[in-house]
Amino acid sequence: MAEQSNKRTIRGVVVSDKMDKTIVVKAQRLVKHSVFHKYVRRHVKFKAHDEQNLCKEGDIVRIIECRPISKDKRWRILEIVEKAK
Repeated sequence: MAEQSNKRTIRGVVVSDKMDKTIVVKAQRLVKHSVFHKYVRRHVKFKAHDEQNLCKEGDIVRIIECRPISKDKRWRILEIVEKAK
């Protein structure tokens, strides 16, 4: 990657590949609780564009922000980090 991009990239796990050319990616993060000072897991799901339907459920992928492709899709697949076993 020679040039720097200002688009966000997120790493997550594919939780659904039932749609055509679309996957659902679940991204987790740790947040410190304001009162109890323990770390709590928070997650958010993104719909990402998968042109060749390469991703399967359980794969770890990196997705990148892009222009709106449909009502819910604003992400596309950058790379498959690890295939599911």
